[in-house]
Amino acid sequence: MIGVSICTAALVVVLSVFNGLEGLLYSLYSTFDPEIKIEAVKGKSFEYDNQMEQKISSVNGVEIITDVIEDYAYVKYRNADKVVTIKGVNENFIDQKRIDNNIVEGELKLKQDGINYAIVGRGIQYALSFSTKDDLHALQLYYIKNPRSGSVDPSKLYSKLNILPGSIFAIEQNYDENYIIVPVEFAQDLLNYGNKRTAIEIKTSTDIATTDVIRKLKEVLGDDFLIQNRHQQQDELYKLLNLEKLFVFLVFSFILAVGSINIFFSLSMLALDKKKDIAVLYAMGASDKAVKKIFLSEGGIISLGGAFLGTILGAFICLIQQKYGLVGMGTQSTVISSYPIQMQLADFVYTALSIIAITFAASYRPAVIATRYNQAHLL
Repeated sequence: MIGVSICTAALVVVLSVFNGLEGLLYSLYSTFDPEIKIEAVKGKSFEYDNQMEQKISSVNGVEIITDVIEDYAYVKYRNADKVVTIKGVNENFIDQKRIDNNIVEGELKLKQDGINYAIVGRGIQYALSFSTKDDLHALQLYYIKNPRSGSVDPSKLYSKLNILPGSIFAIEQNYDENYIIVPVEFAQDLLNYGNKRTAIEIKTSTDIATTDVIRKLKEVLGDDFLIQNRHQQQDELYKLLNLEKLFVFLVFSFILAVGSINIFFSLSMLALDKKKDIAVLYAMGASDKAVKKIFLSEGGIISLGGAFLGTILGAFICLIQQKYGLVGMGTQSTVISSYPIQMQLADFVYTALSIIAITFAASYRPAVIATRYNQAHLL
């Protein structure tokens, strides 16, 4: 029973950690990712005009519409340089209040007194070694053009614009080391996109379900656009995490199945040791079904008792980890210091059912063996 309890507790804890990691990733990505994102099904960009804006704004539940230009660029600051992702957004991006709590330096702004400002990831700041307090040296952004054939003028090969860093954000390593957020007009000039946009980001009203807004947007925009919620924007990541969780569940179940061999041999030895007592039961009129039921009940006590104690132990460990964070992530650069825990009832149910099924299966064969020790067999 102890082995079953420990394996059950371990499985509950590991599954809860995966749930915690999924919740952590969702909270991180939901900070940067919009509630609804509209992209072209084919191609990198699409034409965005007043007619399309009116179609989107006519949908009930659409509160803020932010048009986005996103592309790779080269940034240089003094003697340091780096390839980054430029994300041009409207000023109403700040009104969505997605990164307000993640600003670690400077003031959250895109424009002030006619001057453009950039919101830069902390990883880029570390790579370039600049400060938002330095107004003398701006970030130099370069974008490679598609030059016409026969052109020999180097200035025609790229466009260059300067911008001051206004604030620094820290969300997640992938974003911190790659993204610079700038005004959409600045990105439009630097990247030469004209009326084209790479995406439209939407904030919805709190009283309207996101699924209803997406359904209406699909109706007004048609099949040429891909419309996704936050979860769908990181669908591959969540699928990978759930696949890992499934494999962990299967591995622990296999370990328990191997461990249940001990239950099989223990009950088999019990049947052999008690064969005379079994014969007495047969002499008193017991049937094969009754004898089999005795050994299955023994297996049931082990499985149910082990599953119950294991789930209690697992829940206790999870609560301790949630409150005190005893097991750390092992590095100082992580978003949180200890492993996140999120308990879900479904994990407890599936774990208990798998434990009970495996141990009952291991108990069945010894129960069949016990029915052979009747009086006729002994004589």
